[in-house]
Amino acid sequence: MSFNDNITLNTSGTRRGGGSRGIAVGGFSGVAIVGAIIFYLVTGQIPDLGAVYTAPVNPAYEDTDLAELCQTGEDANEHVECRMIAGQNSLDEFWNAQLPYETGINHITPGLVLFSDSVQTACGTGTSQIGPFYCPGDDTIYIDITFFEQLEQLGADNAPLAQLYILAHEWAHHIQYQTGILQQVDHNSSGPRSSMVRSELQADCLAGVWIHHAATTIDPDTGIPFMREPTRAEIESALAAAEAVGDDRIYENAGMPVNPDNFSHGSAEKRLQWLSTGITEGTMQACDTWSVVEP
Repeated sequence: MSFNDNITLNTSGTRRGGGSRGIAVGGFSGVAIVGAIIFYLVTGQIPDLGAVYTAPVNPAYEDTDLAELCQTGEDANEHVECRMIAGQNSLDEFWNAQLPYETGINHITPGLVLFSDSVQTACGTGTSQIGPFYCPGDDTIYIDITFFEQLEQLGADNAPLAQLYILAHEWAHHIQYQTGILQQVDHNSSGPRSSMVRSELQADCLAGVWIHHAATTIDPDTGIPFMREPTRAEIESALAAAEAVGDDRIYENAGMPVNPDNFSHGSAEKRLQWLSTGITEGTMQACDTWSVVEP
């Protein structure tokens, strides 16, 4: 799913962060799309959240000025950092309208930080070991764009809409925080019927709600939609990304036993199902993972 070339990007809601390469990550309390098991898959080592983690070097991640680099939709289609900013602009505009329409709650824009290696947050130190995450402590989404390079290793394409699905999923946790849902989740729970899995599957569905409306969400500066209508192949790239970060797929790819009782994010089948529901239905109401016996 690509952005219309002539939209203008607002970088004021996004900043760079991080850059430290050896930092302890104990006590982390953010909401990550995959969790620390991704570290095992990438490194072959059991993650130690009390240890010092040295992230891989990414020489392509330059400390360029975002306002200079990211000005138009054309820039968003070329640079991943600009794609995240354009996604932020679209998600913010969409939820500014959708959240009060469906819930009566005014949407508050979360922060967005693009970081490399590691970053200090109100939830503790975030690293590539954890993956993209939302921190309710400072109401900010943290994206290490080097994570996207792992999508192919996880069995999905590193495609633009797959990347944007991940951003939209973390934004959905912000929506859950605004509606009070996230505060009721037991983050130590696990299993197919757990509040953790219900929360993650709902976030997948809410990401799909944004995808449903993305091609009709208007850039207020230009009066044209932020994004073009997605092709079937682009939709499939997002669905494949959701499947790839299913608990069972991650454990299988890591050569570890699959035990549904340990699931914290949901199976590949369920993540695909709920993202598809959001894309098809386009409403928050369709994303009720809480009233079904097993989401």
